[in-house]
Amino acid sequence: MTDGEPALRSRLAHTLLADIDRLTGTVVADIRAHSPAYACGHPVPLADLRAVCRDNLVLALEDFGGLPASAGDIEAAATETGRRRAEQGMPLDSVLQAYRRGGRVLWQAMAVPLRGPVAADQDLVVEVAGALWETIDRFSAVMSQAYRLTQLELQHRQDSRRGALFEALLDGRGSDPAVAAAAAAALGLPPRDRFAVVVADQNPAAPPHPGPALRAAGVWSFWRPRAARYAGLVRLGSAEPYEVARVLRGELGGTAGISPPFEELAAAHAALRLAERALRTLPPGSGAVAELDDRLVEAVLAGDPELAGRLVTRYLDGVLSCGAEAPVLLRTLRVWLDAGCSALRAAEQLYCHRNTVLNRIIRVVELTGWPSESGEARLGWALALRATEVPR
Repeated sequence: MTDGEPALRSRLAHTLLADIDRLTGTVVADIRAHSPAYACGHPVPLADLRAVCRDNLVLALEDFGGLPASAGDIEAAATETGRRRAEQGMPLDSVLQAYRRGGRVLWQAMAVPLRGPVAADQDLVVEVAGALWETIDRFSAVMSQAYRLTQLELQHRQDSRRGALFEALLDGRGSDPAVAAAAAAALGLPPRDRFAVVVADQNPAAPPHPGPALRAAGVWSFWRPRAARYAGLVRLGSAEPYEVARVLRGELGGTAGISPPFEELAAAHAALRLAERALRTLPPGSGAVAELDDRLVEAVLAGDPELAGRLVTRYLDGVLSCGAEAPVLLRTLRVWLDAGCSALRAAEQLYCHRNTVLNRIIRVVELTGWPSESGEARLGWALALRATEVPR
């Protein structure tokens, strides 16, 4: 620093402060000319921009000139500007550009007093310019930090609000139109659409939830942890639950249940209950995904484990107790029933002779005591087979 630099900076600051209102107008006009975000007056009104520019110019010139601060602390002002612009939603790049434009106008305003003998001392001019931009950079750095911190706080508040309203939907409070409307607004959803609720077991070896995978597939979803599980609201739109299930099977790595589609957010509570019932039809940790409408029988059986156990005992106990041949007999019975009780079609699926199927069914009849021609027996066998697959 040369001996004359502090005095020169002080004179320049005094000169520009004496004409601060005109300088403010020039800075505001320059910012608006180079920033569409500021030019439109939204989200920052012109009066707001003008007031902040004037206060910041005063503080910047006083700091630059080594003068006593008359309008507060420079860092406090920069912090307030960053906080305010973040709350208004003005992009940070636009705010930083405004600072650069303001610094440029200040330097241009100093160019006139710097002409003449001072201009011949290039080292002095460079030092003055460096001091000015050091002030602008300090302003910008403090403002940026305050902006980012405020943005994080706002995001946290928004996430907390969205999470609370989502929980309200799942708890059944969406029947209140005001709650449903607030949840739709917070989540960015229309009042009516096609939705589904998904309940997934938390799997430490898998991603926390399938939101990113669904988003990559073009499906919106919102997830929150809930009692050792994740609950998700999925906006189906024109998609179908089986398409969501396909993504979940490929990306989730855990076990999940999917509710039937519904159209109003008020139905999310009932959909959660149905998704949980679908999940209960699957063995924990199986990695399978169940759509409720594809597993209605299993859901009914899983809802009453005692009754499911009685079905198995009444219709299949003899087969289950027969030892090594039980797996073959159970598979043959399942295929035979699915084939409309046709031994020929069942044999084609099992890659064996028709007579082999018939002999196995005769063996099932012997072990269970139920005749194969009985409608009750066939229904009982079918339900009992499903019940053996349902966790109890």
